[in-house]
Amino acid sequence: MPENFEIAYMWVFWLLPLPLLIYFVFPALRLKSSSLFLPDIKKAEKYTGEKPRRSALIRKRNVLQWLGLSLVWLLTIGALSSPQLVEEPLLKIKTSRNFLIVADISFSMAETDWKIDGKRVRRWDAVKKVMHDFILEREGDRMGLIFFGSSAYVQAPFTTDLKTVDQLLDEADVGMAGQLTHIGKAIVKGIDMFEQDTIKTKVMLVLTDGVDARTEILPLDAADLAKNDSIKVYTIGIGDPKGRGSDLDEKTLEEIAEITGASYFRAIDADRLNEIYEELDALEPIEYEEEEYQPITLLYYYPLGAALGIALVMLTIQILFSGLKQLKQKFNDD
Repeated sequence: MPENFEIAYMWVFWLLPLPLLIYFVFPALRLKSSSLFLPDIKKAEKYTGEKPRRSALIRKRNVLQWLGLSLVWLLTIGALSSPQLVEEPLLKIKTSRNFLIVADISFSMAETDWKIDGKRVRRWDAVKKVMHDFILEREGDRMGLIFFGSSAYVQAPFTTDLKTVDQLLDEADVGMAGQLTHIGKAIVKGIDMFEQDTIKTKVMLVLTDGVDARTEILPLDAADLAKNDSIKVYTIGIGDPKGRGSDLDEKTLEEIAEITGASYFRAIDADRLNEIYEELDALEPIEYEEEEYQPITLLYYYPLGAALGIALVMLTIQILFSGLKQLKQKFNDD
């Protein structure tokens, strides 16, 4: 018997002696049948001095019938006790927050000044490669994606399906949102996404390698709006601010993070970006909780099916014997 086999309702087995109790306590079942017509019944009554009285047949059962009925009852009790296979409790990852990635895909992200495995690649390709592992390891968060450049758009709404989020990340490319960098507009777009959800813990991760175009909504104004909605905005500056052709505005990114109670990181290469993701895991750890539900495989239908099968066989045999008996009697009468 498997170690994880259990009986849900052990008390049901107290019903096992119930048929014996009924057999000894209650009177036997009497089956009425047609009486015989005797022309000389009065003479027999006068001769014997006995008066006729009503009677009934008490049907007797043979050993096989008693054995079959006992087996049916035992299997029925076994089914009612709900036998089952109970697996070990599962660890369920608690959905504790919305984690939104807001990534810059303006033209500057096409610069090939990063290296992966010794080969020069675009900043965006390096960011995507490192971000794939980060997304899939965040199981327990509802993640979403926003890409921005001159405009900001939602690539993936909040979902626990991280494989889909990862696929949608892979489908994005530089220039899809325009040439300029509008950090403030991207943060406000993220705030709008959070407002449509009920989870209170909200984390936004903004990755950019540029400076805000300073039109419409300023980044620090957007940060104030995020603070009012209790949204932490972590910022990651992509590239070396002292490097050739870099216009990374670290001061603004630091202030955005400070206003919202988060942190700023600088990623000058793929290795450093991977370290930053590890630091984020420490700052925003995934929470686990033990699920009360245990996987259970019910087995009651096995004894129940066996009981019904035996009862059906017994009924079939009884009908056959009854039919044969009637045919024999009819044959003898003829």
